[in-house]
Amino acid sequence: MDEVKNTRRSKVRLSYDGKVFKEFKGCQAEERFNNEVLVLKYLEEKGCPFVPRIIYTDQSKLLIVTTNCGKLVEHISDRKKEALFAELEGFGVRHEDAYARNITYRVTDGRFCIIDFEFATVLDNPNHKSPQPFQPK
Repeated sequence: MDEVKNTRRSKVRLSYDGKVFKEFKGCQAEERFNNEVLVLKYLEEKGCPFVPRIIYTDQSKLLIVTTNCGKLVEHISDRKKEALFAELEGFGVRHEDAYARNITYRVTDGRFCIIDFEFATVLDNPNHKSPQPFQPK
């Protein structure tokens, strides 16, 4: 497995068969894990075609395994980025971390995709409270 990212908030590894393994750690790890699982399941129910699909979760390890949505983009126009996150809102989810670092490109169908939903908000659910990103002082 290749390690793609290892930060204070998560460790992400990519398996050779194309699965993404994300382990949550650090501040609000359990809340962020629960939120990402909730949001990805919601988007799957809504039929959103440009987000990862959950394959497996392990609450005790704060681990999710998802499908791979391609390679991180290096360049994307502000217009395309804004349109992509607006399209996501059409499925009832606001990303809350709408930066190019959370956009991938899937070569198999030529589609930009969105990843990393730990701070996202489900707009249709007034009771949903997503964890707020940690802001160092």
